[in-house]
Amino acid sequence: MSSEQSDFLFLAPDSEEEITQELSDFWDVLIVDDDPEIHSVTKLALSGVEFWGAGLRFHDAYSGSEAIEILKNNNTISVIFLDVVMESDDAGLQVVKRVREELNNQHVRIILRTGQAGNTPEEKVIREYDINDYKTKTELTRSKLVTSLITAIRSYEQVCQLEYQSDAMNTIVSASKSILGLTDIKVLCKEIIKHLGIILECQQVGLVCSKLDGDNFIQVLGGSGHYESYFGEKLVNVDSIALEQVEQCFESAQHCQTDSSVTFIVKSKHRQAAIYLECEHKPSDAQLQFAEIFLTNVSVALDNVRLFVKLRDAAYKDVLTGISNRTNFIERVVRYQKPHVNDYVFVLIDVIGFADINNGLGQEIGNHLLIEIVKRLKDAYPDAKLLSRIGADVFGFIIRQTEFDLEQFNDVLSVPFSAGEHILPVDFRIGLCQQQDFQSTGLDTLKVAYIALNQAKKLKCKEGIYYDIDMQDKMAWRLGIIRQLRHDFARQKLQVWYQPQLSLDNLSLIGCEALLRWPSEDGSFISPAVFVPLAEDAGLIVDIGQWVLEQACQQQKRLEALGEEICIAVNVSVPQFKVKGYATTVKNTLQKYDVKPCNIELEVTESVVMDELETVINTLKELKELGVEVAIDDFGTGFSSLSYLQSLPLDRLKIDRAFVKDLPDNDTGAIAALVVSLGAKLGLKTIAEGVETQQQAEFLKNLGCDEVQGFMYAKPMPEHELLEFIKERNKKLNINRLYSRRDISR
Repeated sequence: MSSEQSDFLFLAPDSEEEITQELSDFWDVLIVDDDPEIHSVTKLALSGVEFWGAGLRFHDAYSGSEAIEILKNNNTISVIFLDVVMESDDAGLQVVKRVREELNNQHVRIILRTGQAGNTPEEKVIREYDINDYKTKTELTRSKLVTSLITAIRSYEQVCQLEYQSDAMNTIVSASKSILGLTDIKVLCKEIIKHLGIILECQQVGLVCSKLDGDNFIQVLGGSGHYESYFGEKLVNVDSIALEQVEQCFESAQHCQTDSSVTFIVKSKHRQAAIYLECEHKPSDAQLQFAEIFLTNVSVALDNVRLFVKLRDAAYKDVLTGISNRTNFIERVVRYQKPHVNDYVFVLIDVIGFADINNGLGQEIGNHLLIEIVKRLKDAYPDAKLLSRIGADVFGFIIRQTEFDLEQFNDVLSVPFSAGEHILPVDFRIGLCQQQDFQSTGLDTLKVAYIALNQAKKLKCKEGIYYDIDMQDKMAWRLGIIRQLRHDFARQKLQVWYQPQLSLDNLSLIGCEALLRWPSEDGSFISPAVFVPLAEDAGLIVDIGQWVLEQACQQQKRLEALGEEICIAVNVSVPQFKVKGYATTVKNTLQKYDVKPCNIELEVTESVVMDELETVINTLKELKELGVEVAIDDFGTGFSSLSYLQSLPLDRLKIDRAFVKDLPDNDTGAIAALVVSLGAKLGLKTIAEGVETQQQAEFLKNLGCDEVQGFMYAKPMPEHELLEFIKERNKKLNINRLYSRRDISR
């Protein structure tokens, strides 16, 4: 027989015994034919064949439907020897179609074999079906069969590699997107392990660790599986094998792998980092290459987290003291809001006079003081939560009520603080809010604590004040009034009324006091005693005070045009005097409306004078040099020292209505007499307000009081009534003069 005949598979099978060899890897081959003999001779012909270090493992199917069932349950089949004609003339072709379309198996390579070559043309089959080869059974010698098989296996491997590469790249792209957006280091590390496990096709168990510059230990940044709970731990306390692998990586600056693990070193600008992953098999070169691509993004993600932590610290930590700032406190305190739970208390403290310390001793000493306050709070209350710098000189913390005693807290704060070379006794105001009063947002919780703190500051209570719901109601009312005042002032709804001032000698009109009035929607008026303090608190009083001054100047000019040149008194508040250049503002206003300085009087209370005495004296001297008259309003009610009077450039003392209302029957008039006498000795005029009876007027006149105002003579009135009052008064004076002349002529 010729060599070709001896090699012919089906006519002259090889009689050599099958050589058996134990192999760990196999190429799975499915033989599909309804003839059992074909199965036998195919296996015999391919026995002992190896390719790329792997042998062959055969699977048998005797019909197209049986082949489909095997392929459904086994995705490792790499090559199919498939008979065309079985249960039907095109059974094999239907199997091809179902494998590609129904099972969506694009990897397996298919070699079609037929015993009836003319039934289905080879060219048509190759064009229309995704197969590797199409042969008649009679032309398949052993060598050709092996050649077709190896070609198919090589094609199968290439298809698998292409799909793996595509899947791996998609995995890397998806994984990179997911990790680059993470800012929580624990979550990031878990995701890194997860995606590396997918790329290397191993279990997702491992850890990420790092060694910061200057540190002599390796710290776990996060992990997955049984390593997940070791966040922040030193690696030496976690796993000796992992420690050995990571140290080896750091020392060699290369990736390391063993039979059960793989360790990657991650290049980073500011740290040495490594990823230790448990892996039951050695990764392939392709897997390691794709892992290397992914590690580039891991390095970026770790640097991003480091940058984020820095930015977060800048946004959420106080740079000076290192504790949380207001923003961080607001975001975190909300977790303590629990209905019907009252375990904690929020303590808010304000350093009184901190601005004076800063201005007097310098900002560096002020900073030292703030740091010392934080240190003392930490030492006294180590278990306190959310210790934060809420404002420039305001601190707060959360603590269990069982661990906090207000009296002891005051004792802690009462000890002087060391700031630089200074020992400073410091006063505090304390506002407290119990957990049952915490609000649904951190900002609202802070607001209610501030309500208590502001109440403590207003009452000058050193011991501390707890928030209660009544404070909230009062605060809501205050805010409502302030909001409405701001609204009405902007729309020029406020009014200036005038109360005439008279000489006690002849009851001639010498001036008027400008009085602010705020009409409500129902036609009534809101008391100045209510809204003026609120305007001061809200920072509105400076603008309102300037507006009143301008209204008074305009009114004075209108009266002057009618032949009535009188002085109009305007009240000045503490905040107005604190505005830099207030005297210049007054001067410019007088010039703007062409008003003589002597026709405007500024009334200041003792509280204004005593608030910042030196500043007020200097301002009053400037006003006096302009020619503006100055009066002390409500004199005697401030219980302040009389020594300052000689320093003040004054023109008039005003006796408060409190010292007039009970004259003469229920008050001896001692204080009124003292004020009149004091004024006379200092060369100042005195004016009494609140005079309502003739007996009061006569009593004051007998004391030597110069001027008077009160309901007995005229109530505060709007401009049109003031003009009518002056008109009627002038008419009476003219009549009186007429009768006087007649009496003289007689």
